[in-house]
Amino acid sequence: MPDTRPIRDELRATLEARRDLGPEYETALVESFVERLDATISARVRAELDHHGAAPRKKSTPGGAMIPIALGSMGIGIPLTAIAASYAGLTGLTITWIAIVIINVAAAGAVMRRN
Repeated sequence: MPDTRPIRDELRATLEARRDLGPEYETALVESFVERLDATISARVRAELDHHGAAPRKKSTPGGAMIPIALGSMGIGIPLTAIAASYAGLTGLTITWIAIVIINVAAAGAVMRRN
């Protein structure tokens, strides 16, 4: 368990200063104590993360975000190709694959803008 004496001492000092200075300084004293408390908590969190070896999160790559879209296109494109070719011939096949290409290009553009 971390040593809480420095924070306790800070709080005692803030309360004593409030008694000595009066209520008109209360807001400034409280804000000062909260800033010191926040700095102490931040330092403890950083130390704990360093102790446990927490690695920074990796940013996703645009190529990684496109993998599900590409696999989905292939999975849907194969049966759509068979259906379009059997019912609408070359025209249906062409329209189907143009639509798949447009969807993939739009998705790639969205991923690139997001990253």
